[in-house]
Amino acid sequence: MAYPYDYLIVGSGLFGATFAHFAHQRGARCLVIDKRPHLGGNVYCQDVEGIHVHQYGAHIFHTSNKRVWDFVNSIVPFNRYTNSPVANYQGRLYNLPFNMNTFYQMWGVVTPEEAAAKIEEQRAEALAKMRAEGATEPRNLEEQALALIGRDIYERLIKGYTEKQWGRQCTELPAFIIKRLPVRLVYDNNYFNDLYQGIPVGGYNRLIDGLLEGVDTRTNTDFFDDRAHWEQMAPTIVYTGQLDEFFEYRYGHLNFRTVRFETEVKPQPNYQGNAVVNYTDAAVPYTRIIEHKHFEQFGQQVYDNPHTVISREYSTEWQPGMEPYYPVNDEANNALADRYRALAATLSPSVIFGGRLAEYKYYDMAPIIEKVMGMWE
Repeated sequence: MAYPYDYLIVGSGLFGATFAHFAHQRGARCLVIDKRPHLGGNVYCQDVEGIHVHQYGAHIFHTSNKRVWDFVNSIVPFNRYTNSPVANYQGRLYNLPFNMNTFYQMWGVVTPEEAAAKIEEQRAEALAKMRAEGATEPRNLEEQALALIGRDIYERLIKGYTEKQWGRQCTELPAFIIKRLPVRLVYDNNYFNDLYQGIPVGGYNRLIDGLLEGVDTRTNTDFFDDRAHWEQMAPTIVYTGQLDEFFEYRYGHLNFRTVRFETEVKPQPNYQGNAVVNYTDAAVPYTRIIEHKHFEQFGQQVYDNPHTVISREYSTEWQPGMEPYYPVNDEANNALADRYRALAATLSPSVIFGGRLAEYKYYDMAPIIEKVMGMWE
């Protein structure tokens, strides 16, 4: 049969938009549909008081791949934002990631040697306690974290935050969730080790609009409302939605964690002085506060705008009908996902499954773009 398009792309997030961009560049006819009222998936930004609000949570682009960095900057220039989050524990502030500033704030140590000795002392205590209980390997996330970093940092900066994120006690979470905890014995608050990081100048909508320039798009359009119709649009479907939903939950639901946001406009130019402040005390119900203007407005620009916008983030258990954010990569969910992936493999190459939801895998942004670039090479 004659198809009106070469590719039907279900979902306009970073995977779908990047795939459409490269396909369109090579002369393919593409239609991108999205059930939301806007394009861009979770990187979509809403303009509020001249501030680009990351509506689905903070997105900070970072990579060491120069080809990826050059590519995204060819679509829209990126600024010089550097992610340097702060942790608030019972009103006291600590720099992240764990570095000499953190160790000074925690213990008053000023040299790398002093910091390393303090960490090693507390690690030894944790390992001795495990051995006394007959354990040779950490049995849960708490023991894993204590063995890596020691009691003080775990209790103040990891325990409460992690339990809010996962909705479970650290003693009930598997050890593999924390395979390592980066420790820097230098005074460096830059969260990422990558060579490049930043935010698109003008917000992520400019990146998505640039990727989809010349591509047919439709919003408020749910693939599953008329699946038979949309499957006639193209010989190849690029699917970026939930993997289990594509197969009508044949084997059951995959689980996710989701995030709820309380966003508030403040009649002041500067609320917390930083884009990201984590609240690591379990008594505080939200995990962090994002102040969006600090992603793109620097120096005097912060005060030229008399308003600011903050978002409090609450991590909750996902239920059907809620927005899925993070795969729960425990043994049961991974085994279920493998069954769905086996089904997906039988549909190749007529259906391409890509992205966080369709692959049931956590991705940063740059690896998504790198993956799609590789597909077109």
